[in-house]
Amino acid sequence: MSQRRAARAGDLDAWRRELLDEDGMVWEPGEEAWEAKLALFRSYRRAHGHLAPRQDALWGETDTDTQPIGQQVANIRRKNGLGKNPKRAETRAAQLTAIDPDWDCPWPLDWQRQYRILAQLAEDEPGGHLPHIAPGVLFEGDDLGQWLQQQANNWTGLSNEQQQRLTALGMTPAERPAPAAHSGQKAAGKLSAAFHRSVAALAQYIAREGHHRIPRGHIEEITINGHDTAVSVRLGVFMSNTKSRRDKLTEPQRAALAERV
Repeated sequence: MSQRRAARAGDLDAWRRELLDEDGMVWEPGEEAWEAKLALFRSYRRAHGHLAPRQDALWGETDTDTQPIGQQVANIRRKNGLGKNPKRAETRAAQLTAIDPDWDCPWPLDWQRQYRILAQLAEDEPGGHLPHIAPGVLFEGDDLGQWLQQQANNWTGLSNEQQQRLTALGMTPAERPAPAAHSGQKAAGKLSAAFHRSVAALAQYIAREGHHRIPRGHIEEITINGHDTAVSVRLGVFMSNTKSRRDKLTEPQRAALAERV
């Protein structure tokens, strides 16, 4: 303590400071606490292969020196978590990167932790690809199988780097189930009937008026299949929609329109 005071006052001889530096003297108490924290992080990283603990995780070399490492890691990842002094923060960030390059990954630590656990597992597999892991397979409280399933189902919600990391483990996005065939056919049939009714109304309008410049609000009355009751077709809206959505029309629909227009 007295040596620190002398150094801050400028009263410490250079040779004394050099000797103290050789002995590992920490000149600022804050730096001493930081060095202790780095030692804790290194110990955790060696034991777990990552620096992404749960936020409530405790860690220490012995039962008597456990520290809330989860909260500490969460704190340093926050804004100004390494201090407001830019030079000091840069130095500390470099020290943390030397321990774990992903300590400040842009995604949540929960994601990073489970990814790293699986990446370590894949290292022992042929080609570095994961084996099948079913939901319900737990590791230190994490359901790895369920997590993998969630990533596959939410593939488009992942960043490019996350996708690349999972792809390297042999993962692929989940296939989206195709709609039931009978449901699609039923919907197509309804749409087809409405479409053909509108095409018939268009043919009637062109035959009567000699052109297809139809006002958007025009409604055409048409009798279908010899029925006595006429059907109202919003022909103006139909024509407007087919023009704006022409690239979404099916080939039969385009062919039917081409015969009339």
